[in-house]
Amino acid sequence: MLNFKPRTLDIYKSDIRLHIKPLLRAIRLDMLDAPTIQGAYINLLRPSGKHPKGFSPKTIKNVLRVLYKALQQAVLIGYIRFNPADTCILPRVEKAKVTPCDDAQISPFIKEARGNRFEPLFVVTLFTGVREGEILGLTWDCVDFDNGVLTINKQMQLHQDKDMKAYQLVSTKNSKARTIITAAPFVMERLKHRKVEQTKEWLLAGPLWQQSGLVFTDATGNHITKPTLYRAFKRATASIGRLDARFYDLRHSYTVATLRSGDDIKTVQGNLGYVTATFTQDVYGHVTMQMKEVSAAHIEKQFPWDKAKVQSRS
Repeated sequence: MLNFKPRTLDIYKSDIRLHIKPLLRAIRLDMLDAPTIQGAYINLLRPSGKHPKGFSPKTIKNVLRVLYKALQQAVLIGYIRFNPADTCILPRVEKAKVTPCDDAQISPFIKEARGNRFEPLFVVTLFTGVREGEILGLTWDCVDFDNGVLTINKQMQLHQDKDMKAYQLVSTKNSKARTIITAAPFVMERLKHRKVEQTKEWLLAGPLWQQSGLVFTDATGNHITKPTLYRAFKRATASIGRLDARFYDLRHSYTVATLRSGDDIKTVQGNLGYVTATFTQDVYGHVTMQMKEVSAAHIEKQFPWDKAKVQSRS
């Protein structure tokens, strides 16, 4: 039996209902061919009433992935002999630009958040690189104060099914737990302070308190919703002139900082929870290239040489 996270299942259902069925529902499975599928994707690129700019290449690629998997299953079952989506050409997906906060923005950002109930959440995210769902799903049993270690083994995820809770804890993106050894002791100090503050909130809330075990909660112990976090983050970043900032940019900021401090790609990959170091290199390759250029310039300064003399010898 296929085992999908609730949010993933929601997305698959939405892709089928909104994109695949309207375009292909009238075609028999054994009559479906590559030109028909290709035409359907081209149609998604075209502007329409609800989507004046058409769908993005990334959306179309995601829809094809759902259809491809369904057709591949049909091949395995024996309904069709081959997968007609095999030869379809996908639109090119441009890589998202990495826009971390620079050194001049991080200090004002933290200063702006100071005194805010989200300050410890922002600090822990910025200095560990965890994903949004992972920080919202962090529980106290995964915080080891004695050894300064965080265990990331779940995430808080939104689920749209009316028969289930809107938010629930599920496994991490790659379904693999990872351990983060925090290099910054003040991160653990902020977590200790958060624990004290949460105890005070518990006493104030009394019987209304929800024993969720979560590190970051609202005033009654419930989980923090993503829209609530989004609004708090936007208020903080607007004050430093980063109206374009996304919460995910805190993760980018951590990654760039660790690479520049000398951590190798493999170590960064493990801390971030990426499947392969290759993916990390693809996303942050420009940072390592800049580091190589700076290193080359540094070596040249350390070992000066007379260009004119070298040229005269040649």
